[in-house]
Amino acid sequence: MVQTPEKTVSLEEFLQRPVTKPASEYINGKIIQKPIPQGHHSTIQIELGSFINTTLKSQKLARAYTELRCTFGGRSTVPDVTVFLQERIPREPDGRVANVFPIPPDWTIEILSPDQRTTRVTLNILYCLEHGTQLGWLIDPEESLILIYSPGQQVEAFEDPTAVLPVPAFAAGLTLTLGEVFGWLLE
Repeated sequence: MVQTPEKTVSLEEFLQRPVTKPASEYINGKIIQKPIPQGHHSTIQIELGSFINTTLKSQKLARAYTELRCTFGGRSTVPDVTVFLQERIPREPDGRVANVFPIPPDWTIEILSPDQRTTRVTLNILYCLEHGTQLGWLIDPEESLILIYSPGQQVEAFEDPTAVLPVPAFAAGLTLTLGEVFGWLLE
């Protein structure tokens, strides 16, 4: 059987297509659908977003979003959690949060799903860092491991439950251990 190669579409064509569930991403001219989040992924995603917002949003420093499409630099991705500095959040003329975020997040967080490729998710984090994101996390619930990506630095692996996880400078008041993140799966 001969397979026809998938037609490459432009970013503009992709953005005009109907929204898919789970979300699709546009990377290097290809449309890639994300896997359906499962229990570990969903639990960590909602708890982490809430934890970040409890501290940073209440101080009007930054705000966390889950499953927010970010379109910049020729790509359109949907990280699991994104954090934007308050002053960088795109706004409508009346001050409301905009629907379209044409900028990279200040902090990008991905949570690996069982059927998701680590390399694909890592490439998304690295792309964000290349475009100004301050920090990237890759959370692997199956391994109880978090990889931290910083611009121009070696990747750091965190496996010790007592380890305090690095956060961007703007989030210095946020203290979270690896054990707390994976402890959400026990609640």
